[in-house]
Amino acid sequence: MEKNVRDFFEQAYTLNAFQALLGIDSTTGQFREVQNWIVEEAKRLGYAPRETHKGGVIVDLGGEGDPLVISAHLDDIGLMVRKINADGTLNVCNVGGLYPFYCMTENVRVYTGDGQVYTGTVCRTPNSVHVTEEELRATPGDYRKNVCVVLDMPVHSAAETRALGVETGDMIALEPRFTLSNGYIKSRFVDDKACVAVLLNVMKTIKERNLTLRRKVYAYFACYEEIGHGTTYLPADTKDFLALDIAPTGPDQNSEEHLVSIFCKDSRFPYHYEMTAELRETAKRAGVDYVMDIFTPHYGTDGDASVTAGYDIRHAAIGPGTANSHGYERTHIDGLRNTYALTLAYILPQFKP
Repeated sequence: MEKNVRDFFEQAYTLNAFQALLGIDSTTGQFREVQNWIVEEAKRLGYAPRETHKGGVIVDLGGEGDPLVISAHLDDIGLMVRKINADGTLNVCNVGGLYPFYCMTENVRVYTGDGQVYTGTVCRTPNSVHVTEEELRATPGDYRKNVCVVLDMPVHSAAETRALGVETGDMIALEPRFTLSNGYIKSRFVDDKACVAVLLNVMKTIKERNLTLRRKVYAYFACYEEIGHGTTYLPADTKDFLALDIAPTGPDQNSEEHLVSIFCKDSRFPYHYEMTAELRETAKRAGVDYVMDIFTPHYGTDGDASVTAGYDIRHAAIGPGTANSHGYERTHIDGLRNTYALTLAYILPQFKP
């Protein structure tokens, strides 16, 4: 190619798509609006997307033979109203892996069944350090016992809150709080809307540069990854599956925010050894900055869901190094660029391993 695949990366497009996706609350199960946005963007890029029945979008990117699915998920972790407390506050439970210590004091939006949206805050109870005994301040946050959502409404009883239309089962979305500084991207839901933006950039490049793919490729925008069944349905002809998801950083990890990680294993089982080796060789051939890493004890991707659903496929995963997973996350634009470059190189004939 006339340039390195890294140079095809469009930073402005990727960041704009990421921020647009962040602007759509999509706690797992609350998929319709974000799905509609993906459908319209795929059409704008020149594709013909199709929607799955339960929620999700599949796009045929072209190519012939041995179909590869590349996934990135649209759903976010969040909260749900469990019950309404006597004082009008909301007792909540998590949707996906959202722990109390990662969301206390966060601003939220509560979506009622009749279409109302109310703002609020995740609070400890008692909620003020100055008037809380030491032993209570030292107690860990627990959704069942001492964490609630306080609505930005003048309510003081369960009846007053119910009169607003709030009820058990209502979805609660957290404020993303996106910011960009020196190339570092800080926001909730880097997992996985940043990877969705990367996949859209790959799709944009294929169309605008009229690239020939070395095999048939589907882009799959899944809606239930955070609860484990995002891609338990696949196109019947799928041979291989590549998940784009975050690579959590930590003291025992190789992953780093400027790099793309190739996953060797997660908490469920190893990724397909031969497919993982192909990705490693592709990264070398394409000059992509990468590391190999293993993610345990609490990690999995949509590729795992497809394998455990019984599909006879190879599965692998890659993604940008990301700090503070399932909290206020941080990655770097270089990590997104390298994820883009490896994804694109893997489906182009000149980099075939």
